[in-house]
Amino acid sequence: MRPQDVVILLKILLLKGQDWQYRDLAYALSISISEVSDSLKRSHIAGLVNESKKKVFRQSLMEFIEYGLHYVFPQIPGTMVAGYPTAHSHPYFKKKFISHEQFVWPYIDGNVRGLAVEPLYKAAVEASQKDSDLYLMLASIDMIRLGRARERKAALLQLKKMILHE
Repeated sequence: MRPQDVVILLKILLLKGQDWQYRDLAYALSISISEVSDSLKRSHIAGLVNESKKKVFRQSLMEFIEYGLHYVFPQIPGTMVAGYPTAHSHPYFKKKFISHEQFVWPYIDGNVRGLAVEPLYKAAVEASQKDSDLYLMLASIDMIRLGRARERKAALLQLKKMILHE
């Protein structure tokens, strides 16, 4: 698995059964069509999508996120940079957690200063600006990757709502 594989599967779930093609995902996520194709092949081998590569196995994806993601794609915050808020600094979670620490994806046009968090994939900011639900999911994923127990629990609860409920 590669980090963008998780993002592609999340985006497919957010399409809620709409008809889509590889180029639609590529455009929405600012990645190439070949990356989408290769990713879905890997996800099929991993048992996360069906043979047609159009249906995501929600429970399997959730299990991977809950039990494997922080081992496969861990994250340690970096230096202070300008960026785009993520993890508990996302506007949704900011209301739930009081913290003096800000976490951001480094972003040249960012207006928030915080500790740098390497995004799950390079075009996370662009994709998040196009899709607020995907942004919330990616911020939740970062809370899991950063490994704090209270935040992880809240992130998993949010992801379960968004992934397991069709």
